[in-house]
Amino acid sequence: MTTRQDPAATVESPHRRSLAGRAALGSARALWSIVLAVSGIWAVLALHYSNLPWPAIRLAMALGFAIFGLWVFWIDRRGRTKLVYAVLWIGVAVWFSSIPPSHDREWRREVAVMPRAIVDGDTVRFTGYRNFEYRDRHDFDERLEEREVSLDALESVDLFISYWTEGPVGHTFVSFNFKDAAPVCISIETRPEIGESYAPIASIFKEFELIYVVGDERDLIRVRSDHRDEEIFLYRLKTPPAAVRQLFLEYCRRIDELADRAEWYHLLKNNCTLNIMRYKNAAGREGSFDIRHLLNGWIDRYFHATGMIDTTLPFAEMREVSRITAASRATDPDATAEEFSRSIRRGLPGHGDPSDPATSPVSD
Repeated sequence: MTTRQDPAATVESPHRRSLAGRAALGSARALWSIVLAVSGIWAVLALHYSNLPWPAIRLAMALGFAIFGLWVFWIDRRGRTKLVYAVLWIGVAVWFSSIPPSHDREWRREVAVMPRAIVDGDTVRFTGYRNFEYRDRHDFDERLEEREVSLDALESVDLFISYWTEGPVGHTFVSFNFKDAAPVCISIETRPEIGESYAPIASIFKEFELIYVVGDERDLIRVRSDHRDEEIFLYRLKTPPAAVRQLFLEYCRRIDELADRAEWYHLLKNNCTLNIMRYKNAAGREGSFDIRHLLNGWIDRYFHATGMIDTTLPFAEMREVSRITAASRATDPDATAEEFSRSIRRGLPGHGDPSDPATSPVSD
């Protein structure tokens, strides 16, 4: 006995196809609305943070573009006005992309001089090496020095994380340790002009140039612990000696490159932690992007999970013993660079003999 199959059972009903089509069309329209909103907000902020010297004009242009965009897509909705909007948006994008970075601005004193790193065989000489003495965060004696180190004496690299408020966002910087000298501390930062201070949204819109501050740990750490009331954590990165050398030379290359050609800082593309990870990749790190590279207040969790820092303790314990804020504040103000570096590292996991300012790294 044969069974006849009901054609209605195998053919999708027109009603069902209509529902699916309307759902797909609705999703496409929602996505397009999001694209329009995001691109419109970007253009408004690009105008607001543009290089026009008159704040009132920038604000008026940004508000005018926003009002025109709302009128075009919510009230008028004609194709001709949408074309005008598209032309204006392209004009803003072209203008914004043409705004160049510069070394020729009225810089704040702490970032007024771009450092250089001159590599000569196994010797590296830094100029513009910062060793300021602070009375408070805005009152300090400027000391820009020259510093020479030997690549043969380079041993290890440490990671610092500092927080305005502990959470998913912080600032990361590194120190390279030498067996015969104090560490060289390097911090990738914004380069603010006089009257400017760091602003996350503005940093996406060409508001700040980029600088690699190179200097003494007593400067770069104490200004944060003693005068900015930041919490600071210190970790030894488990990096083989050859990779430490390669990482250091990559930093030196970038320091000199920036001294020759200005670049924009960008919160999402050219910041402290993303550049550290890029240079770690260049020095042999294997691994893909992780959201904690952007949410850099959690980068120590990432390093602990991937074994790039000491893992003999659970992370919560490791983090607590790696807090060096109190040790930095307690160090004698007249301590030498080597004494200060020993003091903040004393007893930390992965740092070996606490009498040494830098000890041999743990290999991967």
